[in-house]
Amino acid sequence: MTDGFPGIPAWQRAALAILPVVAASLIGQWATYPNLAPWYAELVKPSFNPPNWVFAPVWTALYALMALAVWRVLRSDGAWAQKRAALALFFCQLVLNALWSFLFFGLRSPLAGLIEIVPQWILIVMTIPRFWRLDSIAALCLCPLGLWVAFAALLNFEIWRLNG
Repeated sequence: MTDGFPGIPAWQRAALAILPVVAASLIGQWATYPNLAPWYAELVKPSFNPPNWVFAPVWTALYALMALAVWRVLRSDGAWAQKRAALALFFCQLVLNALWSFLFFGLRSPLAGLIEIVPQWILIVMTIPRFWRLDSIAALCLCPLGLWVAFAALLNFEIWRLNG
């Protein structure tokens, strides 16, 4: 792997990888935490719903992997057009990632969250092969995200179904 952006300092590439991911995390938390109690706590949930304490460490790990993936793509040898296409998909899914919290928790609408999480997951699935062409480790870093969002979609569906 070489420097994919000659002339741009490494700290700027790191900032481009880290800051948007941190922003998405903070925005999501801002919409989520005020609605955990009493609204979310009172919803009927399926038997496979993890305890609330599981979500923070899982999402922390997923956000760290996302930032690492972007950083690796930025440092990859691929053509700029290839990187731009891959990063566009990534950043679109990241926007949807933050938006989901507003729809599900902020609007208190499992249906809106369910409608939104499907394209979010599709964008993740589309991003993985694009990242793979640039850096296989970057692509592998997104696989846990794809699996977790698929699980979250199932959980979201069941919460909507049980509370609809």
